[in-house]
Amino acid sequence: MKNANNNMQLDGIDKKILRALMKDARTPILEIARGVGISGAAIHQRLRKLEKSGLISGSKFMINPKVLGYTTMAYIGIYLDKAMSNPEAVKQLKQIPEVLECHYTTGNWSIFIKVLCKDNEHLMQVLNKDIQSISGISRTETFISLNQQIDRQIEI
Repeated sequence: MKNANNNMQLDGIDKKILRALMKDARTPILEIARGVGISGAAIHQRLRKLEKSGLISGSKFMINPKVLGYTTMAYIGIYLDKAMSNPEAVKQLKQIPEVLECHYTTGNWSIFIKVLCKDNEHLMQVLNKDIQSISGISRTETFISLNQQIDRQIEI
């Protein structure tokens, strides 16, 4: 593991460890160690270095939102009346639990968000009651995702 020009350089062992954990973060360290051919202590040491470098940060369980009844994923382009409205708009967007992501963008919109709702009616309520009522938002443009066809991380 080397850091050249602020780009992390991983060796083959690091890559094997990361691939195993990206596939299933609950994979036991000793199982990874056997697959890589080094000790469990060496795996722990490498993971600590990778965490310290900032390349990895913890692990998490993924919730299947459909099981909870959330079936409508939408992307919303937000037009602001002026760029100065951005910090306050983002602050208010953070208060809306259905907003999963928020990006400050170039192009047509000032802000691009990803929202998850139970259905189209719920989406309409979030749009009309919560998002479009935020001071500084002049209008929105909504795209409903019909099906997520790719879901992955960057390859290691």
